[in-house]
Formats: sequence, structure tokens, C-alpha cells
Amino acid sequence: MQKRLGEILVEAGYITEEELQRALEVQRQEGHKRRVGEILSEMNLKDEHLLEALALQHRMQIARDADFPPDLPLENLSYEFLKRHEVFPIRLEHNTLYVAIPEPQRADVIEVLEASLGYRVIPLLARREVILRHIENAFASREATMRRVIADVQEDITPESPEELDHLRDLAQEKGIIKLVNLLIENAVRDRASDIHIEPEEGYLRVRYRIDGILHEKEALPLRMHPAVASRIKLMASMNIAERRMPQDGRIEGTFADREIDIRVSTLPSVHGESIVMRLLDRESSFITLENLGFDDHLLRLYQRLIQQPYGMILITGPTGSGKSTTLYASLDRINTPQKKIITIEEPVEYMLKGVTQINVRPKIGLTFATGLRHIVRQDPDIIMVGEIRDLETASIAIHAALTGHLLFSTLHTNDAPGAITRLMDMGVENYLVSSTLIGVVAQRLVRRVCTSCREAYEVPRELREEFGLTEESLYRGRGCSECSGTGYRGRIAIFELLVVNDEIREMIMEKATAAELRERAIALGMRTLRQDGILKATKGITTLDEVLRVTQTEIV
Repeated sequence: MQKRLGEILVEAGYITEEELQRALEVQRQEGHKRRVGEILSEMNLKDEHLLEALALQHRMQIARDADFPPDLPLENLSYEFLKRHEVFPIRLEHNTLYVAIPEPQRADVIEVLEASLGYRVIPLLARREVILRHIENAFASREATMRRVIADVQEDITPESPEELDHLRDLAQEKGIIKLVNLLIENAVRDRASDIHIEPEEGYLRVRYRIDGILHEKEALPLRMHPAVASRIKLMASMNIAERRMPQDGRIEGTFADREIDIRVSTLPSVHGESIVMRLLDRESSFITLENLGFDDHLLRLYQRLIQQPYGMILITGPTGSGKSTTLYASLDRINTPQKKIITIEEPVEYMLKGVTQINVRPKIGLTFATGLRHIVRQDPDIIMVGEIRDLETASIAIHAALTGHLLFSTLHTNDAPGAITRLMDMGVENYLVSSTLIGVVAQRLVRRVCTSCREAYEVPRELREEFGLTEESLYRGRGCSECSGTGYRGRIAIFELLVVNDEIREMIMEKATAAELRERAIALGMRTLRQDGILKATKGITTLDEVLRVTQTEIV
């Protein structure tokens, strides 16, 4: 029979019988929710002694710190998998893979490894912190891995390599170039990037990631790799490899860094070659609710009151990449009930909403926002979402839908909330129609969050306090740490400007008031501007004053 762990520890002289009984009593009092080894560790049992006892109990070998290799013996095990399962591959001998695990009861991960890799897997015991440290070290050498992959690709691509179509297709399917492109995408996913920019410059190929709204240069590849990299991406996106003079669009769906990712690919011919931008959409990313967007309690109550209205038009405005789609999805999710019929037309559908009919715009076959919207109103919807109002035709149909008893959501590209009203009229929509249908406008921007791991207070100069009306003497910023890659920021949050169209604003619309006049009156009625909302978040330590000024530089307080 297998000896009990406590018995082994007592026999080895690592604990006394009294200490064992004390630990067993704690275990009983806690309802046997924790193992006795965990309790003994809290009572000053050394980790090495616990590991030796567990190895004896389960007849397992121990992996010491020196047994861990500097590089992974296998390339197809991701950081996310190893970290989640707390497992590290030590060595591969013939058809047997030796892996380090922190506790014997890990049959599940052994089965997964055997099934996915096809090797016999033998587990070794190691301390948890040692396993996790070696996982971090293995993937901290990401730059070294990239250099090795680049070196492999350069062997395949000689300066004399021709650029004929057949040769490019062959290059795109070489093991080295496949690994390089996959690594670029996987690194971007791990870095939480929203876009990858691959840009040929004079003398080199620049790779940049957009992280939290800011572009960061990540790689500088030899320029002669560009045809192979571009061809590989085009092949993955089902694009025409031979076409290099005209812009193209494509799409890639796949698993990168253990995540299901949709990638929209756009190519554009430039002086030095094709510029490629890949927009990453993480299908597994957690859905953001209204409460987590950045609304404070007051604004949230106002906005929720708007979206509960039975009919009318609500517009979300802001530049590309300001989070408008996320706000729209969160809004629809809040009012989505079995009693409501919701239809959306988007370009493209970014989140799948359960119980919502979602349509992708397809201009090539004539399915535009306007034509799609015209048919949507015949489907007896209660709520309609149009991805964007771009022209008078779409605006007119949207206005008509809101007039005939539908609640309609859409977006516009304007600098602020009052500007959306005048933009509609500039498109050619009659002022009385805007006045009759519009019930609210939200303008928004995204600001980077201060990294919570390195956040610190600092004293704000008196002139800045006076300029921005700050009552606090101190604000917050990030020093820069490993968690935020030295930037001082991690993640983003929205700042908002909410204009509720009441009777007074409606009357001003009827009188064709200017955006400046509407803005002045809305502020007098209590509207908080984008900059004011941002400064409020800065005083709470959520973001920085620099970030607020960066995204609202053209705004007037």
C-alpha cells in the first residue's frame, strides 16, 4: 500500500508527529478542502522536503533546477498552454517526453500531451515556482527565437531569388517563412495588439504593433524578405499573390497563441512595395458590459434611460478606433430580450450576439448599408443597429426607421456630440427630421489606463492645476515595469460626452443652430465634455492628464 505523505515526512525527520497531528486537525476543521502538504508548508515545512516526500510517495523522479533546458525541446507548445497547466517539457528521448509538473495528481495534462503530441509522456516532480520561472525564461527569449527564425528564412531567400509567381508561391510555403509569419501574429496576440503593420521602407522591412492605441516598432527585417512575407500573408488570406499594383482585402481565421483569432488583411501598394495591415479580432475576448466601458454612475443612468426608449435614434461618434462598436454591442446586449427583435448590419460583424440577427455588408454584390437597411425594416424589427451612416441614402432610411417606431443605433465620424447633429444636416437630412428622431448622441475616445503594478502619485505644477481647474495637488502616472513593457500603461478605457436631446435642444435644431451654439447650450444644461470626463478619470488615478490631452487636444473645455 502507498504510504501516507505525513508518515513519510515523519519517518524522514522533516516534521514531528505533533506537527503532523496539528496539520491534520487544521485539515479536519477546514472540511478537508486542502491537502495536508499545503498546510504543512504554511507551518514551515521546506518545499524541498515536501517535494522529496511526494516523489517517494508516488514513486516519481524529481526535476532539479539544473535539469531544465534553456530552450524548449518542442516548438508546438505555447506559452499559454504551459502557464495554464504549470507544465514544462524537460527533454525528448526517442518517443518519450519527460515533463515537469508541480504535483502528482495531474493525469489530465499528461493525457492531453500524449493525445496531442503522440509521445509517451513521463512526469517528473518539480517545485511550482521553478517551473513557472523556466516558462517565463523560455519565452522571455522571444527576441532570440525571432532572430533564429529570421536566420532560417534568410537561408531560403538569397539576394538573387527571383520574384516569379511560382517561386513566390513556393517561398510562401517554405517552413521558415510559415514559422516567421505565425510568430509575428502570435507575438502580436500575446502583446494584446489590435493591429500589425508590415511596412517596406528604404533598406528594411518594418513591423509595428498597435497596442492600446499606440504603434510600437517590434521588428526590423531584411527588405528582401518582403516578397516572401507578403506572399505568405496573401496565401493565408486567400488573396491574389500575383496582384501587387492594386489594393486588396482578405481575411484569415485561425488559432494563434492558443486563441481563436479573426484577422482582416489589407494591402496597399507603396513606393517601396506593398504595405500590409492586419486587424486582429479575438473571438474569445471577454464581452465588455456597459458598466466596464468607462461610464460613471451618473452617465450610466442617463445612457441606460436613453437605450430603454421604444423608438428614436441614438448615435455614437468618434474617430476610427475609439471603441464605438464596443459601445454599440454593450448597448444591444443590455436591451436584448426574447421579447425584442434586434437586427444589425455591420462591416464586419465583430462580436456574435446570441438571439440577434447580424448581417455582414457585402458591397461587391450590392449589399450596402443602405440596401441592407431597406430590407431590414421589412423584417419587423424592434431595434436596428447600422454600423455606420456614411451618406444621405443611409441617413434617410435610418431616420425613416426611427420615425416609424424603431429604436435605431448607428455611428458617425465627428469630433464631438453636438457635431453629429450638424453633420446629419450637412448630409442633406432636413432639420425637422433630425429634431423629430434623434434622442441622444454619445461622443467617445479611448485613453490608456495607468498600469496598476507601477502606479505612483506625483505633484502637478500649479500652472497646470489652474489651467485645467484641478483641485487635487497630485495625479497619477506609471513608472514603467515588466507588466506594462515599460510604458506605464496597460489596457484602455473610454471617456464620454453624452448629449441628451431634450425639448430645448430640439428647438435649437429646428432653428438650425450651429454645432458651437448647440455645444454651449448643452454644457449649460449639464453636459460633461470629453476633456472634463477625462480629467475626472485622471484625478481618480485611472488614466493620466497626458493621455486626456492627447486624445482631446482639439476639444474645448
